[in-house]
Amino acid sequence: MAGNRTLTMIKPDAVKNGHIGAILAHINKGGFRIVAMKMTQLTVAKAKEFYAVHSERPFYGELVEFMSSGPIVAAVLEKDNAVEDFRKLIGATNPAEAEAGTIRALYATSIGENAVHGSDSDENAAIEGSFHFGGTEMF
Repeated sequence: MAGNRTLTMIKPDAVKNGHIGAILAHINKGGFRIVAMKMTQLTVAKAKEFYAVHSERPFYGELVEFMSSGPIVAAVLEKDNAVEDFRKLIGATNPAEAEAGTIRALYATSIGENAVHGSDSDENAAIEGSFHFGGTEMF
């Protein structure tokens, strides 16, 4: 179902700050259907694997450390045009540049601790969804 699913992770900062319910409410209001969801904590090795695409970037080490620092909520979301629509809903990576009312404008504290992850392409959405969930865990 290319174009209909995306992955999000509510990041450790948003979990720690008690924003899971509010973020899920925004996701529901945005017309997304949650087809898989779980709370988990990435190990350093799993965070490195998930973010391997950024391994040459200067922020990679900090990103891995942050994403393995506490629990996350991973979810596969379904909606027509899911990737693009979800990226609009979450806003710019830097919350200072995010549009008012977007998830990052409301709940992110910095560019590094920006509350949520959203897949950047249909291909990555499929890869990322499979990283967190087996086929029998998505409905």
